[in-house]
Amino acid sequence: MQTRRSILLGSAALGGLSLLAGCGGDSSGYSGGGPKFRHYDGPPVTQVQVFKEKRKMYLISGTHVLKKYDIKLGGNPIGHKQFEGDGKTPEGAYWIDRRNGNSAYHLSLGISYPNERDRAYAESQGKKPGGDIFIHGEAGKNNGRSRDWTAGCIAVTDAEIEEIYSMVRDHTPIFIFP
Repeated sequence: MQTRRSILLGSAALGGLSLLAGCGGDSSGYSGGGPKFRHYDGPPVTQVQVFKEKRKMYLISGTHVLKKYDIKLGGNPIGHKQFEGDGKTPEGAYWIDRRNGNSAYHLSLGISYPNERDRAYAESQGKKPGGDIFIHGEAGKNNGRSRDWTAGCIAVTDAEIEEIYSMVRDHTPIFIFP
């Protein structure tokens, strides 16, 4: 007689096999569809480039663009983020420093803002630099209100953040241009 535990383990193994059997991918190595946490086995993303004015983000491996995304920014997108609550998205060189699989915005990847220079400038002005800047999904938060709606983050669709989350590793450099 099978125990409840062996039945559950067997069911989990079969479920895992059926997920593996159903994984197809495109030429980039990304396996789309399915659950929130996806699998990627393509070329490594060596940097992320964001062009605020063009509202574009690129995932790059060496000198090749792997993926391109349309993005939404902070509600006051022109210029570099300087202070908490200014609604600006930072500009400059940072890195991906954390990930949140339980984000209020579906999934999110943290950006290392503020750096020492950002903190020093804000303090010299008697203000806080702000923080918690992420690349994240929408999770129904935008609802089509406006082109730029975040508090300084970089937003993509939920399906896109699932792909990005699977492709970009912690410590990947991110360059954010005006």
